[in-house]
Amino acid sequence: MPTEGEDAATRPAPPVPAPVPTHVPVLNIANLLTLSRLALVPVFLLALFAGGDFWRWTSAFVFAVASITDHVDGRLARRHGLITDFGKIADPIADKALTGAALIGLSVLGELPWWVTVVIAVREVGVTLLRFWVIRHGVIPASRGGKLKTLLQVVAIGLFLVPLPGFLHVVAWVVMGAAIALTVVTGVDYAVRAVRLRARGKRAVA
Repeated sequence: MPTEGEDAATRPAPPVPAPVPTHVPVLNIANLLTLSRLALVPVFLLALFAGGDFWRWTSAFVFAVASITDHVDGRLARRHGLITDFGKIADPIADKALTGAALIGLSVLGELPWWVTVVIAVREVGVTLLRFWVIRHGVIPASRGGKLKTLLQVVAIGLFLVPLPGFLHVVAWVVMGAAIALTVVTGVDYAVRAVRLRARGKRAVA
């Protein structure tokens, strides 16, 4: 006759209940940071066009804070499972709104040639359209070049916003030149990958 210990050892363990999926609220900390970045865009523009060194430093500070939230909200969303459909749409819109506002503002002030703004804007709009073009077949992940492009754009814009002495503008242009080069190269790379992804998707369906 089995003892109590033997009976416990041979008795099958109760089934482990499956985890219940939790609902991620739209108004979470990651999405609130994204919304704050959008809200900072008009504040940034007001400071940029106010005139004077104080307001230029203020605009650079606001731009830096808004850019940092872009990094923080993504990490929070991934680490704590706060990814939502709203965040997937709002985050790139906030990024493009901030960068676009800075580039257009600097061009309006005559401190950045319009062709620079147009090249970057065409690339960003083109990549967005490509994402919708291939969305049925999959998502193209961001490359290292794309991430470096974003970093260089932010640093270059920040250098143009700060009232630097004349001789240091060379540094700003070197960084901006590298950002423009990566903007074009990564844009072409994204287009090639989008065409290949769409072709593979069509072959799979066929």
